Amino acid sequence: MRRGLKITLVTVTGAALTLSASACGGKKADSGDGGGDGKKTLKIGLAFDIGGRGDQSFNDSAAAGLDKAKKDLDVKTEEISAKPDEPDSDKESRLRLLANKGYNPVIGVGFAYTASINKVAKDFPNTKFLVVDADQCKVEGANVSGACFSEEQGSYLVGAAAALKSKTGTIGFIGGVNVPLINKFFAGYQAGAKKAKPGIKVLPAKYLTQPPNFNGFKDAGLGNEAAKGQLDENADVIYHAAGGAGIGVIKTVGAAKKWAIGVDSDQYNQPAVAGVKAQILTSMEKHVDVAVYDFVESVAKGTFKAGTTQYNLSNDGIGYATSGGNVDDIKAKLDELKAEIVSGKITVPTKA
Repeated sequence: MRRGLKITLVTVTGAALTLSASACGGKKADSGDGGGDGKKTLKIGLAFDIGGRGDQSFNDSAAAGLDKAKKDLDVKTEEISAKPDEPDSDKESRLRLLANKGYNPVIGVGFAYTASINKVAKDFPNTKFLVVDADQCKVEGANVSGACFSEEQGSYLVGAAAALKSKTGTIGFIGGVNVPLINKFFAGYQAGAKKAKPGIKVLPAKYLTQPPNFNGFKDAGLGNEAAKGQLDENADVIYHAAGGAGIGVIKTVGAAKKWAIGVDSDQYNQPAVAGVKAQILTSMEKHVDVAVYDFVESVAKGTFKAGTTQYNLSNDGIGYATSGGNVDDIKAKLDELKAEIVSGKITVPTKA
């Protein structure tokens, strides 16, 4: 990074919107110049998905990328806590608020920001935008970047782990919201399980909510009840892709002394599930932190490129966790499957 480059990072959520009634598209943004000291200030605005920092899953993975930027790039941070149950209509207003105030770049965490970023970016051509989990891996504009992930590939590997570790011959899956993105997790999980053990029974996917209700990504109580249902159906390994609601899944499965599989980050190491960590078989790791850091670094260094970047097994954007040693005995098999996916010998489905 260039000597003297100063970065200020600001994460903004729903609470900030009440301050932005006058924000409107097309307003000339603050240039970001640091004043008379000759230093350029790069101000980074970030809008979290539902659950915000502290969800111990998807959003925290994004936050980790920002924290790494703070450590490596001498980033200073100012954060405003997420507002629960914010309507989706706030997303565009938040992005305009950030851009009008001179935050550049601006990051939206979650596929629900895709349409809003594509729209708002047109009014702020000099501002760089990133959407994490770009919907259908598509973004628009010369100033918009999208990070996409092959979640089905990592889910394939943890599906294989679930099948190989199951003693009852039945495994389950709980998704937060029934949307195409989460459907990919189940498709890969089911395919990997059946590859590893053809006779395995994979219960039908259980989705906690249907859009436009996205509570399934944050209501741990819903995860708890869904986990009880699948345990009652004889599942002894359950994989969740439910964000904050997945904490309820892990706690319930762990309390029953069955195997839980985490998502997005290595959930074995997270405080909220410390009491049942011994029952976390593995986690499907989705390196959102890498995508966020890569983007921040590219803007800081002037190497930003528009378009989408695919993170998958081949570039370590996707993986599986080994904390706790619970998959040590099957790691060779999982790595063999990984190699076959990377080589193209195995094509992982994105639809069940």
